[in-house]
Formats: sequence, structure tokens, C-alpha cells
Amino acid sequence: MSPQARRAVIVVLLGAVLAFLDATVVNVALNSLVGAFDTGLDTVQWIVTVYLLTQAAVLPATGWAARRIGAKRLYIGALLLFTIASVACGLAGNVWVLIAARVVQGVGGGLMIPAGQLILVRTAGRRGMARAMVAAGIPMVLTPIIGPTIGGLLLEYAGWQWIFLINAPIGILGLVLAVRLLPADTFEEQAGPFDVRGLTLISMGLVGVTYGLAQAGSRGIGDPVVIVPLIGGALLVAIFVWHALRVAAPILDLRLYADRVYSSAALATFTFGAVTFGAMVLLPLYFQIVRHQDAAHTGLLLAPQGVGAAIAMVLSTKLYERVGSLTCVLGGVVGIVATVPFMLITADTSYWLLAAAMVVRGLGIGLAVMPAMTAAMKTLRPDQLADATPQLNIMQRVGGSMGTAAFVMVLQRRLPTADHAQSAAFATTFAWVLAAAVLAALPTIAMVLFERSARATQ
Repeated sequence: MSPQARRAVIVVLLGAVLAFLDATVVNVALNSLVGAFDTGLDTVQWIVTVYLLTQAAVLPATGWAARRIGAKRLYIGALLLFTIASVACGLAGNVWVLIAARVVQGVGGGLMIPAGQLILVRTAGRRGMARAMVAAGIPMVLTPIIGPTIGGLLLEYAGWQWIFLINAPIGILGLVLAVRLLPADTFEEQAGPFDVRGLTLISMGLVGVTYGLAQAGSRGIGDPVVIVPLIGGALLVAIFVWHALRVAAPILDLRLYADRVYSSAALATFTFGAVTFGAMVLLPLYFQIVRHQDAAHTGLLLAPQGVGAAIAMVLSTKLYERVGSLTCVLGGVVGIVATVPFMLITADTSYWLLAAAMVVRGLGIGLAVMPAMTAAMKTLRPDQLADATPQLNIMQRVGGSMGTAAFVMVLQRRLPTADHAQSAAFATTFAWVLAAAVLAALPTIAMVLFERSARATQ
């Protein structure tokens, strides 16, 4: 990568760490917040839920906003909004002020991630795109693993306020570096008319689907609180698809999916999101429910998965540059193999065996997730990247929400009270994860075949 691209990676990584870390560390603090605000868990849960819903609502607007005001300005504005909202969260005097501040935080986080990715792929160009995207994926893969540890330590030694206030110095540093180091916006691409109808349809649809999936794990798929927003959201998304294919400048350009390499890579991003981030909730629950570990120790026990992912991300850049999309297939195979030991877990399974399996699973995650997004980006023209980055983020997040809901529902239906029976419930759920991992590998095979076919016809 060029020196300019390396500087952009450093800046974008700071913002991505904030946005992704904030989505995970807050989960650890929910019980503490119940006591701090003297309210119920059903109210406090909205601190997590509104953050996810707001991100889903603003993601589709990222491409248009980047063309309208420039990706650098959009990134700086989103990071500034996120930082101010973080301070407001830490100073909140009641739970409703905290929830309102989390809405603002969600707007900043939802705009910041795709804007940062767009800056990276534009700055790195085709030759440096693989390295840039792998770097951008580090927070996405590592923060769900280290987040519980950081959250637990902050709660124990500093108080719940610092889960949010710690974002302020990092955000200020990120803002200073962004102003000084990010390349100036060129405005080579013109923003079309603002598609109000399209944004309303897709944002409300994604909010409905995300909310329904978030509730499905605890309530079950048949509950009206789940089924009504799911069906309503899916219907709005379907209407948006009809709308987007009939207007000249939709808020999201769905015509990108006419490219077979891009469409298969986008589907791979969705399926990997479901398997990777959906299954990521199971191991912390296993350590806490079956092995009776607290949040801080659970985070430390999950660290081997982060080590494996970090190693894979170093390897995946060179591997992708040599063999292209085959990297994703290899990651899928490694992920499938790494899931098998978790189908055999018991209440006394050796921590060393679990650590070894998590290292291998981390390798699979690192080899699969970001190379799939890179493959999608590399097949597009530069003027299409602003449309692609929010769409790929949407695919990954909806996939993760669907996977989480599905696996948590399977677990809850099989989760009794005895420790040995609880471990059996986790083993059964991981069998479902294995089946999903096998299915998730299919789009990567199609992607490789389409990529080779495209090269052969050139």
C-alpha cells in the first residue's frame, strides 16, 4: 500500500474500533445499568436495541451522503457525532437520556463504518485493496472477542460511565488524525436526487427485520412481537427492491447484483455473517452458563479465537493476492473443521482443547470474512464503490442478526437446568452451526467459479 493508504488505514481503524467495540462492551454492563437506574432489564435492553436499529436505518444513506458532501467530511462528521454522543451517554442522569444518546451514537456509528471503508478502497486502489480491506476487518472480527473483557474490567475498576467516556479521548485523537491525514475529497462522482421514498422504505424495512430478529431469541419466532415486525420489514424491503429497479437514482443501486461475482460475494458476506457472528454468542454463554465464569474471565477464555483471527488476517492478504477468492473457500473449510470439536463439548471439556479449537476457528474467520468483501469490491468500477460499501455492511449485519436469532432459539429450546444437560444443549446447537457453515461455503465456491469464468472471457 502507498504511504497515503497506510495513513488512511490508521485513521479508519480508530473509528471502526470505537463503533464495533461499543456494540459489544455495553452487553456486559446491562445488569449494572439495571441497578444504577433502578429500572427493569426490559427497559435497559433498549440501550443495546436502539443502537442496532439506528445503525440499520442510516446505513442505506451512506453512499448518497458520501457523494454529496464527500467521504472524508462524512467520516469526520460521523466520528464527531459518535464522540459527542459517547460523552452524553457517560453523563446521562437517567435511562431515557442514555437511550436517546445511544440513538445519536447509532447514527454516527452507522455512517462511520461504510464511509471509512469507502475511503480505504478508494485510497488503496485495486492493487492495495486486499490489504486495506483486511486492515478494516480487524475491529470487526476482534472487538466482539475482546469487548467482554474490556467491558468487565471497566465495570470492575471504573464504573459503567467509563464504558462510554473512554470513547472520548480515542474519538478526539481520531478526529485530529482524520483532519490531518485523510485525503481530500475529489467529488468526481455526482450525487443524484435524494431518493426519499427509497430511503424510507429500506430504512423502515431494515429496522423491522433487525428488531424482529433481535426479539426472536428470547421470545420465539411465533410471538407477535417478532413475527409482525419481521413480516412488515420484509414486505417493505420487497417494495424497496421493486422501487429501486424502476428509478434512475435509487438510494441503493441494486443493479450491482447483475454482476455474478459481486452477487455471489455479497451472498457469501451474508452467510459468513450468519455463521461467524451468529455463532459468536454461543461460546460466551457456554462459559457463563455451563462453566460458571464471570464476564471478565469469559473474555479472557475467548482470547484464543482473537489470536487465530489476527494470525489469519496477516496471512490472508498475501494468500488473497496469490489465489484470489479461493482464500474464502479455504476459510470456510477451516471454519467447518473447527466447529466439529464444539459438537462434543461437555461440562468438563479441557480449556486447552477449547482454546486450540478457538484458535483454528479464528483462523477460519480471518480467512473468510474480509476476503469475501474484497472480492465483491474488486469486481466493481470506482464509481460503484459508494453503493457497494453500505450494501455489503447491510448483508453482513442482517446475516449476523439472523444467525444469532436462529442459534439462540435452538439453544433455548434445548437448555435445561442440569450442567451435563446444558452442555449437551450447546453441543446440539453447534451441530446446527456446522450445518450452517457447510451451506455458507457454497456461495464462495460459486464466487470462485464466476471469477474464473469472468477472467476467461476477458
